[in-house]
Amino acid sequence: MVFPVETEERVKRQALNVSRDHLREVVDVSRKISQLVSVFVEGDQAQATQLFEDIKKARDGVDATQRAVSRELAEIGAILMSREDFLRFTNVTGDIADYCEGIAFRLVKIMERGWNVPKEIKEDLVKLSDAVFDTISKLRETVTTLNYGATKAIEKAREVDAAERVVDTIYRQLEIDIIDSKMDLPPLFMLLTVVQHLEDAADKAKDASDAARILAFTI
Repeated sequence: MVFPVETEERVKRQALNVSRDHLREVVDVSRKISQLVSVFVEGDQAQATQLFEDIKKARDGVDATQRAVSRELAEIGAILMSREDFLRFTNVTGDIADYCEGIAFRLVKIMERGWNVPKEIKEDLVKLSDAVFDTISKLRETVTTLNYGATKAIEKAREVDAAERVVDTIYRQLEIDIIDSKMDLPPLFMLLTVVQHLEDAADKAKDASDAARILAFTI
């Protein structure tokens, strides 16, 4: 069945708009993680706990927009041939929020238990979280350019790739530094999971940029 061009263009815009709403919520969660890491370094437990509550609420917003995308795509149905690509994009970006909530939980628990973390590890953790947020921000820029043609979107997606490589470099060194540190085993294991989740979030941003590349050729 062939659908009118105007109808197909309209539903693509609808799908892109709800996907952008979803990504906006994900970016908000990742921004709060950068804030929480800074508070973790400062040792402000009350502020860290409040940010964790904010992140959980923002995570609910991510779930709500992800459901909205699914409903929108279900209603659009066969009119939109690229709906599976939109679903993949929102599912991958939703995973970023999952990792962020896990990071926040572990950092707050480390603070609650008064576990000692070396200053150098904390400082490098800030560098890693900032690099992850930069990667996710560049993903948002990539999606913003989808209306301006595939060439522009692909160019922006390359910036996501480059930012993710920066994350990899910081993560690998920080992982070794944590293992080499004199920390007790409980905080050591918790921090290893934190940095792994941060790296995983950047990987998901890269995966989402790959999905955006595909969408660029269909919008």
